[in-house]
Amino acid sequence: MTTYVLTGPDGLSYRSAAPGTLGGHRRGRLYGRLDCPAALRAIARGGYVRERVFFADEATAVAAGYRPCARCLPQRYRQWKATPTERNAMTHLHAPAAAPASPLVPPEGLAVLDGLPGPAPHTGAELAALLGLLGDARPRVRAVALGHSRDAASRAAAEDFAEAWRASGGTVAALVDWPERAASWLRAARRLTSPAPDAWVVAAAPAGWAQLARRLRRGTPWDPARTYGFAALGDARVVAAAGAETLQGLRGATPDGRAWQVDRGWVTTAAPGGGGAR
Repeated sequence: MTTYVLTGPDGLSYRSAAPGTLGGHRRGRLYGRLDCPAALRAIARGGYVRERVFFADEATAVAAGYRPCARCLPQRYRQWKATPTERNAMTHLHAPAAAPASPLVPPEGLAVLDGLPGPAPHTGAELAALLGLLGDARPRVRAVALGHSRDAASRAAAEDFAEAWRASGGTVAALVDWPERAASWLRAARRLTSPAPDAWVVAAAPAGWAQLARRLRRGTPWDPARTYGFAALGDARVVAAAGAETLQGLRGATPDGRAWQVDRGWVTTAAPGGGGAR
């Protein structure tokens, strides 16, 4: 059976039974049609191939931080170039961003999250990996503040984590939930940080978390490098919405038990046990 190597929304390669519908250039961070004249000429000259990647669809290419090709997707390119929000979302997902003056994400900034699915039910491997990350943390983590949004998947993830954490001998210093929309997010931010926990654990939908994280970063002693999240937060679009500086050092687990981490705007993924970013 033929398999194809594609690039996913996290920028990592994976095998697929179906071929990609778009090609891209890794170093140039652009995507285009498979019959793009510019790409075919470069390939004929012997270049391009080492850096070529393939995507299942346009949404995946955008999520991975690629922008449209001006030659084979001229209309899409003009739209990208004329729209600052989209341009930032596509090409600066992986660049450090200066912290805006406002503690909240502006409406146009949240557009980066359009189409991003909500949290899926967590897996056993995901929960185990998250517990493992906390167990390996130094200095040792005993008390955590646990936060979650109010969707069913996030609530269930928080409940299961709390049960497992207490069973391991840890304590939950605070359990805080929040809606997807709030006036200032200050109340939830203060409740999460007031116990001064050893670490924070978050199970949340992306939009509300991006807003709350901005409030946490700009008005409390919260430290993203001491914060651990479920899989829904390990997406470059969440980093783009909240700002790279806001989430620097945030880490968490994927559904298959790998670890992810935000580093200078990138979301890198490693095998369990710290096998290195891939």
